[in-house]
Amino acid sequence: MRGVRVRQEPVLGVLGVLLAFGVCEAVSRGGIVRRDYLPPASEVLARAVELAGDPVFLDGIGATLRAWALGLCLASAIAVPLGLLLGSVPVVDAAVRAIVEFLRPLPSVALIPLVSLLLGSGTETKVALITYACVWPILFNTVYGIGETDPLAKDTLRAFGFGRLAVLLRVELPGTAPFIAAGIRISAAVALILAVATEILAGFGEGLGIFIAQAGLATNGTRDVLAGVVWAGTLGLVVNGVLVWGERRLFAWTPEHREAAGQGART
Repeated sequence: MRGVRVRQEPVLGVLGVLLAFGVCEAVSRGGIVRRDYLPPASEVLARAVELAGDPVFLDGIGATLRAWALGLCLASAIAVPLGLLLGSVPVVDAAVRAIVEFLRPLPSVALIPLVSLLLGSGTETKVALITYACVWPILFNTVYGIGETDPLAKDTLRAFGFGRLAVLLRVELPGTAPFIAAGIRISAAVALILAVATEILAGFGEGLGIFIAQAGLATNGTRDVLAGVVWAGTLGLVVNGVLVWGERRLFAWTPEHREAAGQGART
């Protein structure tokens, strides 16, 4: 039954998209909502496809993706070692827990004016905000993964005389890797949101958010705004799909991926 459900999920997803597309098209063309506020979905989609041939727009997409990638990589470089440290050394975790819990609830969007004042409105601001927002999912997933590591495997290595570093590298890090990957996947979506939101609030420069912001100020620019939103959603969908595929390939030995692979082989 699970294999049937797995095969049905993409079909149901496509049906959901088609249903939403049809509703938006009917609402606009039926005059229920003015076209100035909600253009037909077909026109928005056609405009989104047209933008794929615009070099200036594609350069903006590239700028957004560069900031996204840099921020996500920096967040991973900071959060993974810190998470391993906090998860492995309870004294350090207790010492910094109050600071972490104080900083974690601060919304990155609220920091945009401060960071813009300090770093300007260029790529540095986007990268700094993305890094700050993405650290937390990766950090806490890493700490949680350390806590879920098999204690018997760790005790066995210690019984054979292996030190803390060897236990970390041989048991804890491999066991935590799927949790780290899940944290990175969550942070990838957060990073894209922050990149576009920062560009929109900045209002100048280059990037997908800049395109959306400028389109919102133009007369009858709703179609371009929605076309930019379509591109943002498509980028998020592609990024998530690639990361999910990577997780399944790299961590096929985990119970959930092994079960899915077994169901797929039987069907």
